[in-house]
Amino acid sequence: MKSLTINRMIVLLSRPEGMPTEQNFEIREAPFAEPGENQVVVRSIYLSVDPYMRGRMNDSKSYTEPYRLGEPIVGGVVGEIVKSKSDQYVVGDKVIGMLGWQLYNVVDAALLRKVDEKIAPLSAYLSVLGLTGLTAYFGLLDIGQPKEGETVVVSGAAGAVGMIVGQIAKIKGARVVGIAGSDEKTQFLENELGFDETINYKTVGNLSQALEQACPDGVDIYFDNVGGTISDEVMNLLNTHARIAVCGAISSYNSTDGDYGPRVQRKLIKTRSLMKGFIYFDYADRSNEGIQALGKWLTEGKLKYEETIMEGFDQVPQAFLQLFEGKNLGKMLVKVNGI
Repeated sequence: MKSLTINRMIVLLSRPEGMPTEQNFEIREAPFAEPGENQVVVRSIYLSVDPYMRGRMNDSKSYTEPYRLGEPIVGGVVGEIVKSKSDQYVVGDKVIGMLGWQLYNVVDAALLRKVDEKIAPLSAYLSVLGLTGLTAYFGLLDIGQPKEGETVVVSGAAGAVGMIVGQIAKIKGARVVGIAGSDEKTQFLENELGFDETINYKTVGNLSQALEQACPDGVDIYFDNVGGTISDEVMNLLNTHARIAVCGAISSYNSTDGDYGPRVQRKLIKTRSLMKGFIYFDYADRSNEGIQALGKWLTEGKLKYEETIMEGFDQVPQAFLQLFEGKNLGKMLVKVNGI
């Protein structure tokens, strides 16, 4: 391996107002840092970009602290150990962790987990076997608790979480309706993943009518990835004792006018429905359970996944911005080349 002298990183330069732009980010160079005792150096191979990162760019209270200006943005990274001062890892080991958007990260060994590319491609540990797959698994099964014959509606259904949610619901015997933003995506959901019905919300015209036609028996479970007017319409079709897993609200992440809509309290009381927000880290101590189940379904051919992979470290900000333009099918990743 060539001598390591300079590291490159992507920092948050300024806090976005509304939709982020590339001007909110800056690529910087810094001297390469050597590992200390029980630390390792991880060379980035795949970087994850995720919608939740937008919230951490605001200087406001949330379930985790905001990113600090001038410091590397942190997210899921799969990489390779290139230097080690830990008994846990040797050079060449592949690992996953919440690391900086950097070519190289110096990190405590205890914060990493080893991954095996003989079991699944490295990228899968950031998608179907990673945070997004586990979010789908626990959100649907713990909150939604699907039963055979029930109707499950998934918004953002062609995204990394949504497509896994729909497939797990099918495994459990439910009828699945997916909402996405292009004909390419809806056709993929039906033809490749087995969704029963799909709706392209951008072209359907009357969304309320389309949902009624797709859900003639109402909605038992709604897995909400988007919020906004789509969710307002789904709420009108809730059955008694419906369950709503609130995973995301990407429709409002870049809003500067607030997020207003119909009040849901009367609908929840009338139907005695459960509506619960959650994040994956609520279930972090059960990760092995989720990984084993997802891995088993993957091996059995019951679960498929899709990834949109951009190449080149410099493309990370652009990949993040494309999430909010709906250009990704499945998980959006950046493969880091040329190190």
